[in-house]
Amino acid sequence: MTLRELVEILGGNLVQGDPEMAILFVRDTGEANPWDLVFAEDAASAAKAFDGGASAVVLKPGCAERSTWDSAMGVVETAQPRLWFAKAAKLLALPSAPTGVHPTAVIGPHVELGENISIGPGVVIGEVTRIGKGTRIEAGAVIGPRVSIGENCHILPRVTIYHGTTLGDRVVVHAGAVLGADGFGYVRDSANGAYTQFPQQGTLFIEDDVEIGANTTIDRGALKRTRIGRGTKIDNLVHVGHNCDIGEDVILVALTGISGSSTVGNGAVIAGQVGIGDHAHVGPGVILGGQAGVLSGKTVTNEGLGVKPGTVLWGTPARPLTQVLREIAVVGRLVRKKGTGTREQGTGSRE
Repeated sequence: MTLRELVEILGGNLVQGDPEMAILFVRDTGEANPWDLVFAEDAASAAKAFDGGASAVVLKPGCAERSTWDSAMGVVETAQPRLWFAKAAKLLALPSAPTGVHPTAVIGPHVELGENISIGPGVVIGEVTRIGKGTRIEAGAVIGPRVSIGENCHILPRVTIYHGTTLGDRVVVHAGAVLGADGFGYVRDSANGAYTQFPQQGTLFIEDDVEIGANTTIDRGALKRTRIGRGTKIDNLVHVGHNCDIGEDVILVALTGISGSSTVGNGAVIAGQVGIGDHAHVGPGVILGGQAGVLSGKTVTNEGLGVKPGTVLWGTPARPLTQVLREIAVVGRLVRKKGTGTREQGTGSRE
């Protein structure tokens, strides 16, 4: 693409350089070559960008004096250069030409295939399933019956999507993910202690622009649905239990586990190894730090804890990080005080 095309799509101001300059790749400043785009957010990173080998840089207005600019480089100014750079990367990494259906793929009856699709080797697609236009399904993926996959999705190798699951448009599912499996729900016989599975015949609905990491698992609802909201990004090795409702633009980081019938509000950030019990509720914009815990049935909101949005919560039960650090400091002082007292008593007894 040219600089002019990128600016027309993404906005910003092209303040220096040839509008018809071709940009092929985005690159780290230290690795950049001609035809590459880099970004800068402050004077130091701008200096490195102008000293590198890239053809163009996107930077924050005023972050570097014009006298320091390399006159041979294209320069785009925008308030959020990192975001502009990330969006440019997606535009420059357009998918390869559609390949159609590989001869080893197995396609069930009454399957609807959209235009410009790619179905890779060994893919299995069950009956009465719909695949939207521009979608790519890579080798070894298994798509169950009555699944609906929207437009311009990317299903990577060995993904398994169970029956009745719905994916919106532009959903990315990385290798090994399992979507729509039975939830972990059982009823115990009080007479003999045996367990019988509670019906797991609900659905899973994944909205537009969601990305799901490798080997992540998301269970279908028991009698209703599990939902993943628009724009949510899920890391590798995350588990979302049945009947959960995850809001829009949520971040779920690796090794997080969310038990059944819990909710997470829009814009929440759930860091690595967080555990959320069943029937718990995490409010909009809440930030749970690494290894935080929310107990079953509890509600965690910024308002309920009397903290400002953006406050990091930590520990189990989750509470403001500043409070946790004070508690740790108090315990540390008590331990040191007790240790000092024990040594003093010992010294006195020997005398």
